[in-house]
Order: sequence, then C-alpha cells, then structure tokens
Amino acid sequence: MSETGPGAGEPPQWGQPPAGGPPSGQPYGSQPHWGQQPQWGQPYGGQPQWGQQMPGWHAAPGNPYGQPQYIAPPKPGIVPLRPLLFGEILDGAFQTIRRNPASMLGSALLGQCMVLLLSATLVAGSIGLFVAMDDLDSRRMDDEAFSSLAGPILSLFAGALGVTLLASFLLAILGGVMAVPVSRSALNRKTGFKQMWALVRHRLLALTGLAALLLLIQVLPFGLLALLAVAIITAMGPAGILIVLPLGLGAAALTLWLYIKLLVAPPALAIEELGVLESMRRSWSLTTASWWRTFGIVLVAWLIVGVIGQVVQFPLGIASGGISAVVSPHASPEQDITTFLVLTIVSMVVAALIAAVGFAFQTAISALLYVDMRMRRDGLDVELLRMLETGSDPDGVPGRGHSARPGNWPGNSANGYPTA
Repeated sequence: MSETGPGAGEPPQWGQPPAGGPPSGQPYGSQPHWGQQPQWGQPYGGQPQWGQQMPGWHAAPGNPYGQPQYIAPPKPGIVPLRPLLFGEILDGAFQTIRRNPASMLGSALLGQCMVLLLSATLVAGSIGLFVAMDDLDSRRMDDEAFSSLAGPILSLFAGALGVTLLASFLLAILGGVMAVPVSRSALNRKTGFKQMWALVRHRLLALTGLAALLLLIQVLPFGLLALLAVAIITAMGPAGILIVLPLGLGAAALTLWLYIKLLVAPPALAIEELGVLESMRRSWSLTTASWWRTFGIVLVAWLIVGVIGQVVQFPLGIASGGISAVVSPHASPEQDITTFLVLTIVSMVVAALIAAVGFAFQTAISALLYVDMRMRRDGLDVELLRMLETGSDPDGVPGRGHSARPGNWPGNSANGYPTA
C-alpha cells in the first residue's frame, strides 16, 4: 500500500498540516488568540482553504505558510485602474496637464485667445461710451443726456452677454475634445496637439450641436425668469421683487443641478462616439446617485482655480493703479482713457493665460469624473487592464469601441462588473 500525504506529492487532507508541522508552540486544532491567524486545520474568518487564493491576493514572497498578500491595481498612467478617490482625481488632472502640455494647454489657449479677441473688440468699441460718460460728469444730468447714453450702455451689456455665451459655447466644444488626452493618459499614452484633433475630428459637428443645446438649457431658466419678472413687477410694482428674488434663487439652483447632471456629456460624446441626445442621456445616467459627490469635486476645482486667479491678479490690479498715477498724474481725460484701455488689455491677457490653465484643469477633472463613473458602473477598469496587458490599439482612445460600452460585459447587470 502506497504512502499518501504531503510527503508523497499529494495535497494535505482537511485538518492535516503540511510537511513541517504547525508553527512552534501552537497545538493542532486550537483557536487563535486575539490578533492571530487561525491554526492548522481550522477554517476561520473566511480564510481560503489549502491551495486556494482569494481574488486580488497572492502568497507573500518568503512566507512558508502561504499567507495571502494584497496586490494593488496597476497605475500605468495618471490614475490607478480602479474606481478613483477624491485626491486621485485632483492629482490626475494636474498630471494630465503636465504630461500633455501641447494638447491640453494649447487647446485651452486657443479657446481663450478667441474669447480675448472678442472681449478686446468689445472694449475698443466702447471708447466713445467712456468718453461720453466722462463728459457727463462735468455737466448736469438731464433726461436728454441720459437718453443719449441709454442705448450705448444697453449695447455694451448685450455685447458682454454675447461674448460670455459664445465663450461658454466654445469651451463646451473644447471640453469634449480635451477629454481624449485625459482618457489616453490613463494608460500612459501621450497625446500631441495634432493627434488629439485627428482622433476627435469626426465628432466636431456633434460636439457643436451638443454645445448649442447645453447653452440653451443653461440660458432658458434665466430667460423665462426675466420675462416673468417683468410681468410680475409691472403688475405688482416694487412689491413684486419679493416674489422675483425666490424665483431667481430657484432658477440658479435648477441651472446648477442641470449643469452637474449633464457635466460628462461632452466626454461621453467624444470618447464613446454617441449622438447628441444619447450623450446627454448617458451623462444623466452616469451622474445618477452621485450628484453630490460630483458637485463637491467640481466645487473644489472651481475654488482652486478661483483662488489661484485672485492670487495672481490682485498684485496686478494694485500695480495698474500705481502705474497710472506715476505715468500720468495730471493727464487729460483722453489720456486717462488711453491708459485705462492699455492696462485693461494687459490685465485681460494675463487673465486669459490664467483662465487657460484653469480651464485645462477643470476639463481634466470632468473627464476623470467620467472615467471614474464608467469604472464604477460599466467595469471600464477591466477593459483598460485588458488593453494594458495586450497593448491593443495604441493610437486609439481607451474606452471607445463596442467592447467598452455598457451592456457588453458578461457580468452582473446590477453593477456592470464582470463576474468571476
């Protein structure tokens, strides 16, 4: 009869220790003390049986008893390939800009330069209004003088509103375009300026339609509020302000809620190649049950950009006042206006540079939120791991394609993750 057991090359039976016996000083079958592992032959606390390993755990090197050790998910690029933490999203946004300066900062500067040109044109066209307002200070204000300035003032406000809306429109398009280098950076794939536009070129028309629709959704509540406010104040007089103010707060809250719900629509359209309405539904679905988390991260990003901008621009504002007083202390009104315009343009250039960096950072935050939501709901991290191991599609966009879309995973439909 042949001898069996660990010494004969067979795995030990349940309750039988492997060759070498238990650790010294520990009897067979005894329960572990506090803070100790279970003894030989005793299943305890869901520990794996002999010869088995838990998912994500591997035997520690040099451990004769096969004690499992946790192996962290890989981090080939800017973020680890698993659902992300708050700090990892912020750090990943900075890392994306650092690794792809041409595509991220170049695109942001392109958009800000267009906005700067429009703003400078608006300021240059308002020189006559500034001169008229300065002359008005030296004469008596009457109805005729006020009427002569009412039209130019309204035109200035309308122009400023138009520039603001156009800036939002252009930056919404860039938000989808700049999501491509963020997605590629997750696998440590650098993206140049030309390559980024080549990868998203066929999505520009759809991004334009989405940007126009998002702009309409954001403006519509305030447009309706303005019409309603005129009707209420006309009917009730000054007392109608008590009704208009709560309605204004409600319109602002509604606009903010819609903004967060549709935040990741541009990245979804550019990366997943969805249609305009389909990308909006996709964003609505991804942000379900995570609105407050998304809002908190976006709010922190806004605060970071705002604080940095104020820190840079505050000394510039003080220096501008000092320069004006030193260069032309007794200047004529025309010279004061010229100095004011020059300093305003310089301040706008500096503000555009700061805004470009801030916009690149905020865009990276939105794209990383989109990647994180897909990891949590669609199992995108599994697809990224597969692409990392196989090296497939090195010049493409990770997350794009039929296999990376929801509903194509052979897993639990409740959470989208593949089952073992």
